[in-house]
Amino acid sequence: MSILGIIPARYASTRFPGKPLVDIGGKSMIQRVYEQASQAALQKVIVATDDSRIMEHVQSFGGNVVMTAEAHESGTDRCFEAYQKNNEEFEYVINIQGDEPFIQPGQIDLLASLLQDNSTQLATLIKKITTDEELHNVNLPKVVIDARGQALLFSRQTIPFLRNVPASDWLLHHTFYKHIGIYGYRTDILEQITRLPAGTLERSESLEQLRWLENGFKIATAVTELENLGIDTPADLEKVKGFLG
Repeated sequence: MSILGIIPARYASTRFPGKPLVDIGGKSMIQRVYEQASQAALQKVIVATDDSRIMEHVQSFGGNVVMTAEAHESGTDRCFEAYQKNNEEFEYVINIQGDEPFIQPGQIDLLASLLQDNSTQLATLIKKITTDEELHNVNLPKVVIDARGQALLFSRQTIPFLRNVPASDWLLHHTFYKHIGIYGYRTDILEQITRLPAGTLERSESLEQLRWLENGFKIATAVTELENLGIDTPADLEKVKGFLG
C-alpha cells in the first residue's frame, strides 16, 4: 500500500496571515509539521501551498513542495490538485493539517492503519470527550459512529441527545467523541468528492465531511488518545511558545 502525505499550507488567513512561516522555537510551523509527518510510515510527504514565500521556504529546508491555486475552498481540493501535480501514483492520500506543529507520527500511522483494507474509501480520527467544556463547545465537531466504527454523523451540536438525563450528567451515561481533523482518502475517491457540490448538511454546519456522508460515501474512524495542538491565532502561538519555555 502506498500513501502520500500532503500538508496544505495557505499564506492568507483571516485570523493569522502568514501562519505557516511563524517561528516556533527556532523552526517555522510548516517545517515542524513536515518533520513530524516525515517520521510516519508514509512513502512521501509534500507541502501544497499557494504562495511563493512558503514554497521557497520549504525548498530551503529540503522539503517537497507543490504550488497550487489560491482559489480552493478546502484543504481537500488543494490536496487533489497537489496529488495530480505530483505525477506519481499512490493508493491513498493523507491530509495533514499545516497548523499542528506537534502532530505525533503515531497519529498519522493510526490513520494509515485504517487504509490497509483497500475497501476503505475515507478515514479520519476521533477522540473521547472527557470534559463538559468540550462536550458543549460548538467549535469542536462531534461524531457518532456505528458498531463497525464508521461515521454516521458529524455535528457542532452535542450528539446524541440524551433524553431524560441532565446535560451536566451526560458524560456519566454515554461515550461521546470529538473529531480530529486529519483525513485519509483513497485516491479515486478523492477525485470524486472534489466534484461534489455542497449539500444542505454541509451548508448548515460548515463541516466538509457532511458532504461526503450526504452523498453515500463511508468514513472509517479510529480512536486516538493523543491530543492535537492546533494554532489558529497569534494567541495560540504565544501559548505554545510558553509551553516550549
